[in-house]
Amino acid sequence: MEAYLVAIAIVALIYVLLALGLTLQYGFTGLINFGHVGFFAIGAYTSAILAMSGVPLVLSFAAGTIVAGLAAWPIGLIALRLRDDYFAIVTLGFSETVRLVITSEKWLTNGVQGIPAIPRMFAGISVGSLASFAVLAVLLVVTIIAVLGMGRIVKSPFGRIIEAIRDNEDAVKALGKDPARFKVQVLILGSGLAGLAGAFYAHYITYIVPDQFIPLVTFYVWMAIIIGGVGRVSGAVVGTVLLMVLLEGSRFIRDVMPFISDVEMASVRLGVIGLLLILFTIYRPQGLMGDFTRR
Repeated sequence: MEAYLVAIAIVALIYVLLALGLTLQYGFTGLINFGHVGFFAIGAYTSAILAMSGVPLVLSFAAGTIVAGLAAWPIGLIALRLRDDYFAIVTLGFSETVRLVITSEKWLTNGVQGIPAIPRMFAGISVGSLASFAVLAVLLVVTIIAVLGMGRIVKSPFGRIIEAIRDNEDAVKALGKDPARFKVQVLILGSGLAGLAGAFYAHYITYIVPDQFIPLVTFYVWMAIIIGGVGRVSGAVVGTVLLMVLLEGSRFIRDVMPFISDVEMASVRLGVIGLLLILFTIYRPQGLMGDFTRR
């Protein structure tokens, strides 16, 4: 049970990093990114490939973060010419393109076979549970730094400008600011966080395949920030933790409803999450950590 809880905590913190990146892009800037998992995949594969080539893990993690962030730069340039709904479609197409490239470029990514035996963090620690605790501790520190850094960004002049872009882009232009430059910067920062989450994921799971990076991952992150509260750093954290509790807790529905088959279980779990999202949208649209003074 201890090992199970540690594993859930590690995965939850990885999703918190993903949610923080999407919160910066959508919650504070208004950029609808439906391709967040694409940057998650770029970070995972970049770090894994470099680590398999003998690059130290610290440099592999940094490379995964940087490459994922730089991959968002051309997407940011596209954002300057598209309305929100079209930009959402482009980002979704980008994530699927990334997955197709990973699948087809066997010389680099090993295609659908994936990359096995990725170097694990703290592999020198012989005790398995101790190594997992060490990974959890490092990931917790990184997540706290990301949360504090996000808080500083939001309260800085940069943060006030991106919130103004979200609320009224024309007003920002009238004040002599260039919204395009800030949008690109936000996309790079948020995607870099997704790449860092991907690096942690790859070196914790130690085996990655293209099917792990499907659009459902992006929509799980969207569910987390909607449940927690859009535009709230604390909402990204609380929403992700609650979503993970629900996803893992729904595994035990079989104990309450033994007549449900294994095939039907996945649909039931998604149905429970979908129902929760609908209820939140109706009765608590501002999220758990949103403004309690208004609906």
